[in-house]
Amino acid sequence: MAGSSIGRIFKVTTWGESHGRAIGAVVDGCPAGLPLTEEDIQPYLDRRKPGQSRYTTKRNESDRVQIMSGTFEGRTTGTPISLLIMNSDQHSADYSNIMDRYRPGHADFGFDVKYGFRDYRGGGRSSGRETAARVAAGAVASLLLQQFGIHVTAYTKSIGPVEISSFDREEIQKNPLYMPDAVAAEKAAAWLEKCMTEKNSSGGVIECVATGMIPGLGDPVFDKLDADLAQAVMSIGAVKGVEIGDGFRVAASSGKDNNDGFHTDENGQIRPTTNHGGGILGGISDGADLILRCAVKPTPSIAQPQKTVTRDGEEVEIEIRGRHDPVIVPRAVVVVESMTAIVLADALLAGTTANLDQIRRAWNR
Repeated sequence: MAGSSIGRIFKVTTWGESHGRAIGAVVDGCPAGLPLTEEDIQPYLDRRKPGQSRYTTKRNESDRVQIMSGTFEGRTTGTPISLLIMNSDQHSADYSNIMDRYRPGHADFGFDVKYGFRDYRGGGRSSGRETAARVAAGAVASLLLQQFGIHVTAYTKSIGPVEISSFDREEIQKNPLYMPDAVAAEKAAAWLEKCMTEKNSSGGVIECVATGMIPGLGDPVFDKLDADLAQAVMSIGAVKGVEIGDGFRVAASSGKDNNDGFHTDENGQIRPTTNHGGGILGGISDGADLILRCAVKPTPSIAQPQKTVTRDGEEVEIEIRGRHDPVIVPRAVVVVESMTAIVLADALLAGTTANLDQIRRAWNR
């Protein structure tokens, strides 16, 4: 199977299945000397792990990460970093009734058609469980970016019809929905209770902001920073749309209103005056905050009867059993943050070879 790796210099490969013995990631290209321990990575995984609230699956996974290679005495060695997360609470029997049936809204049919085989236990490689490996790798990327003053923060912007109307960074970690607006979080919780009563699910929007951005990250043609970000975030299973800056609102804007001008700040640095472009112009970062949003679809695993077909084409009805999130958004927040960090870390390292002066400075020549 191709397509399990992302990145050119900071390269991440994930492996494993939902109901296999373990999942994990290999991070290649991380510079030597970065302080890194399992305790540094674990807080990121704790934000994604199941069982945090009534709005997440009850699958009981500790998601404890083990660093198998690539560090010595608490620092990276420059060799591949292998990260291991054991699976400990698989209920494969929950899926026995759908082993020959294609679940609506899932990857079952496409996977079966492509490979002639599928692991029906939770979706196998297509399961959201795979994102734990992305988060472990994303933690490494985030820690690397922080060495250069770049900080990536994602949060829930909306769930169903409920959208935030204020922003309190500290509030993000205070409610189970990871919303920066306490009032909106209460309304969203009430909306989810309604969905759960109806054996239904909800979608939402995640917003991600990177501060301390360095101008000059990204390339102007196929490897545009915004193109790489869109590909990375769209690779998350439940994401159905990505926008950067004003996004789709630019279609109703004008050049006068949409163009980001420039000024010289108090430190003599050239900075954008506005930020309609979300920190990216021409595929290259302009030093403004990176602002990205993505639309997350409702959880496809719902307990309501749904119509589908078997592998043989027989029309049947299906009800999904097992432990499933009524909303994917809260646990996906750190996944979006991680994929953004991975792309930025790769762009940061790739940018060191962009011109001769930078190479001379790197080698003190």
